[in-house]
Amino acid sequence: MKQLFLSVSDGSMHIVNTPAPTVKDNMVIIETLYSVVSAGTERSLASFGAKNLLQKAIERPDQLKKVTEKMSTDGIFTTVEAAFGRLKDPMPMGYTAVGKVIAVGRGVTEVSVGDTVAAVGQAYHSEVNRVGKNLVVPVPRNIKDTRQAAFGALGGIALEGIHQAEVKPGETVAVIGMGLLGHICARILYAYGCDVIGYDIADKSLPETKLKAFVNSTDDRAADITKSLTKGRGVDKVIITAATDSNAPIDLSEEITRDRGIICMIGVTQMNLDRRPFYQKELSFKIARSYGPGRYDSSYEEDGVDYPIGYVRFTEGRNVEEFLRLISTGRLNIADLITHEIDFSDAAKAYELITNNPGNEKYIGVLLKYANNSAKWETVIRTGSNEKINKRSVNKNRINIGLIGAGMFARTTMLPIMREVSFYRFKGLATTGGVTSAQANETFSFDYMTNDYKKLLEDPDISLIAISTQHNSHAKFVVEALESGKNVYVEKPLCLTLEELKRIETAYQKAEGELFVGLNRRHAPLIKEIKKEMKTDKIPAMYEYIANAGYISPEHWTQDESKGGGRIIGESVHFIDTIQYLDGSKITELKIHYANNSAYPKKDNAVIHVRFSSGAVGIIFYTSMGSKKYPKEQLRVFSNGTVYELDNYVGLRKYGSSKKNEIKLKQDKGIADEYRYMYEVLKGQRKNDSIEQAFEALEFLLKK
Repeated sequence: MKQLFLSVSDGSMHIVNTPAPTVKDNMVIIETLYSVVSAGTERSLASFGAKNLLQKAIERPDQLKKVTEKMSTDGIFTTVEAAFGRLKDPMPMGYTAVGKVIAVGRGVTEVSVGDTVAAVGQAYHSEVNRVGKNLVVPVPRNIKDTRQAAFGALGGIALEGIHQAEVKPGETVAVIGMGLLGHICARILYAYGCDVIGYDIADKSLPETKLKAFVNSTDDRAADITKSLTKGRGVDKVIITAATDSNAPIDLSEEITRDRGIICMIGVTQMNLDRRPFYQKELSFKIARSYGPGRYDSSYEEDGVDYPIGYVRFTEGRNVEEFLRLISTGRLNIADLITHEIDFSDAAKAYELITNNPGNEKYIGVLLKYANNSAKWETVIRTGSNEKINKRSVNKNRINIGLIGAGMFARTTMLPIMREVSFYRFKGLATTGGVTSAQANETFSFDYMTNDYKKLLEDPDISLIAISTQHNSHAKFVVEALESGKNVYVEKPLCLTLEELKRIETAYQKAEGELFVGLNRRHAPLIKEIKKEMKTDKIPAMYEYIANAGYISPEHWTQDESKGGGRIIGESVHFIDTIQYLDGSKITELKIHYANNSAYPKKDNAVIHVRFSSGAVGIIFYTSMGSKKYPKEQLRVFSNGTVYELDNYVGLRKYGSSKKNEIKLKQDKGIADEYRYMYEVLKGQRKNDSIEQAFEALEFLLKK
């Protein structure tokens, strides 16, 4: 299938060929008929991409702050490298569409194959989309012009603003910003029995948008005109739909709103609120969060858990449902707002229209239309553009890799470092969704992409399967890959349950291939340096590892024990393995004590005690309570009259007969050396002496 992406580094648009997504539980596969190009949102994204680094930093001071904080702990080179890596990641464009249902996953009962549905949120500019069941709404059969259903997200945004503004029938409502969203909002308000006054810097009124009046927002008399239209009272409610860098919409709102009125923002403007009018009139200011309750909640959007209607009348999905109801009853018609219908293959023209508009055309609603293309369903996509390059670069000493999963870690860390060490060749890529495949292949050029991971297991040219998926799927892929005769590299953790661990160990014992787990810190140069100098075979050491892991949302998938196993299993394996490597003896005891803190209810604050057969003891202090300005990882080793103090894999201090400091220009957690180690094992140059320790540590951890 083909999908549209934005290059964040330069603002250019690209249509990329990628495998269609496969169906999942509580998800729906949709063949797109039309998608809407949002002149406000997508123009701002394209404009941001076209800016240079300095301009990007000025526009996003919040991101700049994160970068400077990371520099203080991880070093300049590591931070800059990570920032540039993120800029290389293409961004999928679009968020509202209409299409035909092709497949439904388990748990989907609201729609059936063949239904025409409005889709929002995950509905990209793509020939095929996979969307959560709560984000699709059947289009009533009496809506003959299905193009209007493609505007479902915009209708949902308008309705959420109306709900947040607590609009009542008969009220007079100001809509500031008469673009596409403003017209949709004004028409819904009229359908609900309200008088609407439209405001903009130019007269954009339309016959079908039945305004009580249009007022030029730059007119010095705008407030007086408004009073003359409202019996001197001012408007009851204001809904700001404008997209501008100016604070003018806020300033105007404060002037035209009546005593104890409500101002609601659904557009994007500056928000410098003047206390005086808000105090004098006791005004309320609200922001509507996108399409409504459920937005940005993964349990709602991805897992399909709906909010009970008795508690939440208008959710994200039910706002779209209401938008379609208004169209189906004839109370709302937005057909005249569709000014341009452009073939998806010419999508670049749509963005040229909303950004530069060289022909000075008048536009409001811009649709992308999707032609029939049977090739969109191909399960394997050969990347022809990379074929010649790959043939020229074939090196028999390199190891052909098949990658399952292409999440953030794979795209920003695994693949860049594998390419850097030059021992691996990217052969095949398998994901269940087209977005991540396209993002990975844009930068790393695999020979082919597929939505069927078994194609990689069947490929005789692939010798190493790399797994970078959600943690709960690791065991399945590891076992199948080993049983297929492949060598396997899997990101940590190896698995989430003792039963899975036993299956993996059994499969590994029977397999011809090798198994590696992404426990890279044991390969870090500074860790190796400590190991080289220590004499743990004679005198037991003591270890203290502080992991200032940082706060992440309780809703993040890694916090879900059924998906990620929780952060202790998902991340602390790194630190146990590092101490285990340094000591070199077997673990005899492992205990975990969790902090009881109501402000941090998730089990991501813990102290782990480890005993070794050498007599050594280790303590791992894992917390999400710390500051991001403090180093993320610190290790102290006390051994035979010497203290080693590792600072975030950037610096190492040694205290013995004298003090010695070693500072690295770039943080090195050992990933590159880990990949060199894997290569040497697979080429028969050394023994795989780390996997048994990985089995041992995880077994102790999973018993707790």
